[in-house]
Amino acid sequence: MGIDFTHNAHPTMGIEMEIHLVDSVTGDLAPIAVDLLADAGAPHPHGEHPKAKHELFQSTVEVITGVCRTPGEAADDLLATIDELRPAVAQRGAKMASSGTHPFAIADRQLISPNPRYHQLVDTMQWPARRLLICGMHVHVGVPSGQHAVTIVNELTRHLPVFLGLSTSSPFFEGVDSGMSSARSLVFESLPTAGLPPQIAEWSDFEAFMETMIDTACIETVREVWWDIRPHPNFGTVELRMCDAMSTVAESVAVGALAQALVAWCIERIDEGTLPAPPTEWSTRQNRWLAARYGLDAELIVEHTDDEPRSATGHAAATAHHVRDRTVERSGARELLDRLVDTVRPTARRLGSLDDVERVLDIADAGSSTERQRAITRAGGGLDDVVHHLTAEFESDRALTPLVPQTD
Repeated sequence: MGIDFTHNAHPTMGIEMEIHLVDSVTGDLAPIAVDLLADAGAPHPHGEHPKAKHELFQSTVEVITGVCRTPGEAADDLLATIDELRPAVAQRGAKMASSGTHPFAIADRQLISPNPRYHQLVDTMQWPARRLLICGMHVHVGVPSGQHAVTIVNELTRHLPVFLGLSTSSPFFEGVDSGMSSARSLVFESLPTAGLPPQIAEWSDFEAFMETMIDTACIETVREVWWDIRPHPNFGTVELRMCDAMSTVAESVAVGALAQALVAWCIERIDEGTLPAPPTEWSTRQNRWLAARYGLDAELIVEHTDDEPRSATGHAAATAHHVRDRTVERSGARELLDRLVDTVRPTARRLGSLDDVERVLDIADAGSSTERQRAITRAGGGLDDVVHHLTAEFESDRALTPLVPQTD
C-alpha cells in the first residue's frame, strides 16, 4: 500500500485547540456546540465554519489554524476564530475554558455530537470512548517527506515528556483529584491506537502498518491512529498530540513554537546525518508515565550513546549508569526543558521565532495549569472556583495567580 506524503519545503505550523463550553454561573459543562457551530457556520459554504469544529461531546469545540509560517501568525489565527465565537457563547450563558479535563463534569452525562463518526466511535470502543471527556492541544509541523516524518517521530519521543509536563492541565477527573498531573493522557491511552507510537524505521513500515489496519477493517483512515506523535500524510506534517489542552492561546502558541523549532532542528540533523539514535521504547514509556504523574517536577530517564556528552553536575551525574552502549541517568523535566531550548535556539533564531520559543521557560517558572489549579483547592477553594479561574485565564489569555474567594 503506497501512501502519498505531501511535501513541505518549510516547517510550517498549525495548532488545534479543544475547548470546553461551560455554564457562566455553575461552571458545569454546557452542551451548546450544535447551535453555536450552526450559527458560526451559517455564513460559510455548506454551513460549516472552516476553523471551528465539533468534537466528541456537545460541550466541546475545536478551534484550528490554517497553515502558518510563524507562531505569531498562528496566534492571530486562533484568536480571530475565538473572538468570533465569544459573543455567541455569551449569548447562551456560557464561557470558554481550556484544560485537559473539566474538573467535575461527569462523562456519562454528556451529549454526543450528531456526527455519525462519533456515534460509531462510541459504539465500537464502548466504555473507553464514553470516558473521553478530555481536551488536547495538537501541533502540526511541515516536513519534506514520509521518511523524514517517521525518523522525526522517533526522535520526538525523547522530548515527549517535556512537552507533556509543560502542558499538564488535568489533575481532576469527574470531581476527584486523580493524583496525576495529566489524567487526560491516561484516559486517552486506553484507546487501541492511542498512546506512544511504535518505533518505525522506514516509511515503508508505516505504509505496511496502515495497510494491515485498513485491510483488516480495524481502522478506516490515518485519522484513527491517535498516537501521541504521528505522521499526517495528507498535510505533510508531523503531528504532536501528547499535550493537554493549555489554558491560554499564548501558552499553546509558545509550545507550538518549541515544536516547530525542534522539528526544524531534526530536519537539519537528518540532512546532515547527525541525528542521534532514538531512545529505547522502554525508557520513553516510563518517562511518559513520570510526566503524566509529576508534570514538570518529574525526574526523567535520559539516555546517551557513549559518544554523546552527558550531564556533569548534580544528581544526574551521581546516578549515571551504563546500559549496553548507552549511559542512562535521571534529570529533572525543567532542566531538560532548559537544555532543549538551548539546543534549538540557533534554529529558532533562523526561523524568527526565538522570543516565542523562550516563552516556554516562563511557563516552567510560573508553573503549569495543573499546579495553578491545585493551588486553588489546596487553599480551600472548590472545583467550581477552579473552573472560574480557567475561564478567566482563557478570557484574559494569560496565566493568572490563583485566588480563592473569601467567605464571610
